[in-house]
Amino acid sequence: MNREQRRQFVLDHRTAIFGYARAKDGPAMSIVYYTANADEILVSTMSDRAKAKAVARNPKVSLCVLDEQWPPSYLQVYCDAEIVTDFDLVVDTMMGIAGVMAGQPMSDDVRPMVEEGARQEKRVAVRLRPYATFYTPPRHVHQESDINENLTHETSASIPW
Repeated sequence: MNREQRRQFVLDHRTAIFGYARAKDGPAMSIVYYTANADEILVSTMSDRAKAKAVARNPKVSLCVLDEQWPPSYLQVYCDAEIVTDFDLVVDTMMGIAGVMAGQPMSDDVRPMVEEGARQEKRVAVRLRPYATFYTPPRHVHQESDINENLTHETSASIPW
């Protein structure tokens, strides 16, 4: 994938595995919906959740953006993260993610309910600024005959965003 294809992959999909360093034990992962533009990715979470606390400790996170079709493919995105408490942006992020989940934008009619949910759940937005990606094209076996001399794998490396 070239740079434009990697960015388009992020824009074209809606789910990812959010990876972050835990205070104790090993790394943690959580499936999230997200919204994105060319420069940033936004995730919604509650301020008391582990994702928010982890970003406050260490802003280096990763997203494994998932293609929801079978056979699966993915793109790993390394990001610098920050917690955003601006209420309008938090609600905008929640509205955007609800639209991503529903497959269509949310009307302004539901915004008051989303605002109330943001207040009750003490929501924040997590702004992710990608700086690198990691992509290895998957090699799939659909049938026994796919296992042959053409089924090769390769290594990959981080590529600037």
